[in-house]
Amino acid sequence: MIARDRNWLLIFAVCVVLAILYPFIADGYQLTVIRDALIFGLFAASLDFFWGRTGILCFGHAAFFGIGGYIMALVTLNDAIPFGSLLGIMGAVTGAAFVAAIIGYFLFFGGIRGSYFTIVTLAMGVICQQAAVSWSSVTGGDSGLIGIPPIEFDVGGTHVDLSQDLPSYIFVAAIVAVVVLGLWSISRGRWGTVLTAIQDNEVRAAALGHNAPLRLLVTFVLSAAIAGLAGALYVCMAGLVAPDLSGLLLSTEVIVWVAVGGRGTLLGPVLGAIFIQRAQQTISSFNPSLWPLLLGCVFVVIVFVLPDGILSIYARLKALLNGRRSTP
Repeated sequence: MIARDRNWLLIFAVCVVLAILYPFIADGYQLTVIRDALIFGLFAASLDFFWGRTGILCFGHAAFFGIGGYIMALVTLNDAIPFGSLLGIMGAVTGAAFVAAIIGYFLFFGGIRGSYFTIVTLAMGVICQQAAVSWSSVTGGDSGLIGIPPIEFDVGGTHVDLSQDLPSYIFVAAIVAVVVLGLWSISRGRWGTVLTAIQDNEVRAAALGHNAPLRLLVTFVLSAAIAGLAGALYVCMAGLVAPDLSGLLLSTEVIVWVAVGGRGTLLGPVLGAIFIQRAQQTISSFNPSLWPLLLGCVFVVIVFVLPDGILSIYARLKALLNGRRSTP
């Protein structure tokens, strides 16, 4: 466990250094691409925190991403609300967490687990997307809402405006680093240990005195809150929000990001999202219709060659080198 933690921290430190150095070699467009990929990486980490630690797949996780995005848009577009950016982020996190708490309470305390939970959350995502389309007077319908202002706030008398590429990149990268490190700290502590026990045998964990439904609910709510935060950040950077941000396609894509990066690693899904988003931008610039086919091929190859995700490459290389050194 100590060696695994050390490896994780080493990879995390390398990623932080690369994130710091990247603005020196990238132009404005490349910064925006990686910035948006980092936001999707934060979204993927939120799913991995729940799916990776409990073994229960939420197939409608994009619903929380969309809820956060719509709340952020509605708050910031209302000029009568002071401190729109701050209140919008707080509302996005709170709104997504509240919806997750309501749904999760009935599911977890009702004993819904496994594939049944996945199906219910899938339906939740479909309902959320349909609500965004139908409630056009509030959500803008199929067209969504546009003209969402960028995040701005005051710190110590200094006005911070994230409409520029570099400040927005630094802001997003810092949030992703802090959140991922925080989730990792929770996962490696007592809370994560109990979640692992619940995943292995919920009945036995309950017999040891752990309130399994409550722990699953809290983990689900925290995961949804982070997804709402990611949604709020994304709509402010993109300047628009649409029903697709809460739909089935995004829910499927985030599962692919987690699987490619490595489920249960937290950092792997962030790298998986960046890798896939960057590859999509590059390949689509040559042939847009070729990207879905290549994505499917990459996913199949990774499942067979790297079932633990791309983050396991480091562990495999290290084990290979240690094996060679020990060989006389």
